[in-house]
Amino acid sequence: MDLYQLKTFVAVAQGGSITRAAELVHLSQPAVSAHIKALEDELGLALFDRTSRGMTLTADGKRLLTHAEQTIAAHRELLDEAARARGKLTGRLTLAAGSTSNHEAIGRLLSRLSARCPEVAVTLEHRASLEILAGLRNETIDAGFYNEAGEPDADLSTVEVATFGIFVVAPTGLRELGWKALEKQPWIFPTRSTCCSKAAERIFAEHHFRPARIISVDREGLTRTLVASGVGVGLLHDDAARAAERAGEAKILADSETRVRVLFAQLARRAKEPVLTAATGLVRA
Repeated sequence: MDLYQLKTFVAVAQGGSITRAAELVHLSQPAVSAHIKALEDELGLALFDRTSRGMTLTADGKRLLTHAEQTIAAHRELLDEAARARGKLTGRLTLAAGSTSNHEAIGRLLSRLSARCPEVAVTLEHRASLEILAGLRNETIDAGFYNEAGEPDADLSTVEVATFGIFVVAPTGLRELGWKALEKQPWIFPTRSTCCSKAAERIFAEHHFRPARIISVDREGLTRTLVASGVGVGLLHDDAARAAERAGEAKILADSETRVRVLFAQLARRAKEPVLTAATGLVRA
């Protein structure tokens, strides 16, 4: 049994499938299956029930999951204590950021980490906000910048780095601009639980309508392109909306009155880890 097998076990338990676990731990699906089989063979226990819908923990698996998580945490604490004993900050830091996160704050953090913590190996991944939150909780990432239209969950420790608004934009050739007329237009925004999705739902509720068609797009640049092409009405973050209007690609119709915060987040229970403490201090600075 090794630490990698335990991390794979935890990832399968959290992801509910070999496919999802492979994405979380950055291994191939056969490698994940091999880790689980080796662990089950060594323990002499079935840790998962395999079904057509995925992998679910057995009763034995549920009992061992907590111990596996504690073992992984203890290993991390040992490495942190060794770094403190050496008197210098070392280790790895995996960060994540969304495509529309505050790039200035990300660049500033990476620059400061390079200058002040040169022996910390930093990796930056690009993920959607929901994927960043999932990655924090399954510990495939250590910290991340994500967009929050409400209040962050209680298990997170966060620092606000920026805020922005969301605007409704329309093709420049659209003539009928009342809400009833807009109801007949396709609306372009991410339909998953994102800041733009929440803003759209608030607009629909306030003005008592539902568009006949919604086009789910999770890349703001593509939303801007579709609006400019006359496909439909879209939701853009304020900088992108103003840039599109200046370029003559779209016109701003309304402020959604949704304020979104860009947060630097980590799990609250990990906030005292040396590398994360240093990163948070640099973000605050």
